[in-house]
Amino acid sequence: MTQDPLDRIVLALERMSPAPLKAPDFADTEAFLWHTCPDQLEPITKVSLVDLSLLVGIDRSRDTLLENTLRFAKGMPANNALLWGARGMGKSSLVKAVHADIVRQGLSLKVVELQREDLPSVTRLLALLRGAPYRFLLFCDDLSFSHDDQHYKSLKAVLDGGIAGRPENVIFYATSNRRHLMPRDMIENESSGAINPNEAVEEKVSLSDRFGLWLGFHACDQDQYLQMIQGYCTAHCVTVAPNILHAEAIEWQATRGSRSGRVAWQFFVDLAGRHGVAV
Repeated sequence: MTQDPLDRIVLALERMSPAPLKAPDFADTEAFLWHTCPDQLEPITKVSLVDLSLLVGIDRSRDTLLENTLRFAKGMPANNALLWGARGMGKSSLVKAVHADIVRQGLSLKVVELQREDLPSVTRLLALLRGAPYRFLLFCDDLSFSHDDQHYKSLKAVLDGGIAGRPENVIFYATSNRRHLMPRDMIENESSGAINPNEAVEEKVSLSDRFGLWLGFHACDQDQYLQMIQGYCTAHCVTVAPNILHAEAIEWQATRGSRSGRVAWQFFVDLAGRHGVAV
């Protein structure tokens, strides 16, 4: 009996299609990195992070995010969060430190990092996480959208979830240097050429309004900068006379032309290396 040509095409397409995505063993790992082509969750056994106690100058943001995350980990209602503001002031470090603190308290919470470029695949990721017996913190670092960027539409699946709704076991945290996730010149250019300027960029600008929690990060002053460095020295047992430490730290900051938590850490890495201390 001759097989129908359409049946042969269907069978060929089924052989070509990728195998269904299998969920990893969530029980053994607390952190995962989402990849596409093919879709997979890569377990991360060692997360690069800074201890929560070493994050200086962001006390209010720290306490607010920790409380929100604790509620979520305990199965209570919690908001998606957007951490925005100055570069190098600990936005992504705070997310990772809060997650580590939650796990240290004995609560079950998995963190899944999603790259901005992989946002179009987020519905597949949510489908995978929806059926798992764990709670997940979905994290996207340095989130922003440029001209003709359609990735923001995929983000709505995380924030609103469409007809299915966001999985109740998933919360979304993002960091960005921009409060509205798009450059100011893009807002001005699209508004100036639109029939209705107020609606020209409303969809993209309102995306940030879909985050229930906004946490702003501002540049640190010199005292906070020096306090960060002193905290690193204490935590890693690096002993330097205060006057020498402050002079070198201020000189380092001057040569960099900026002052932030990232610059403080870079100075400390150099300092620890000169003193033969591993970090």
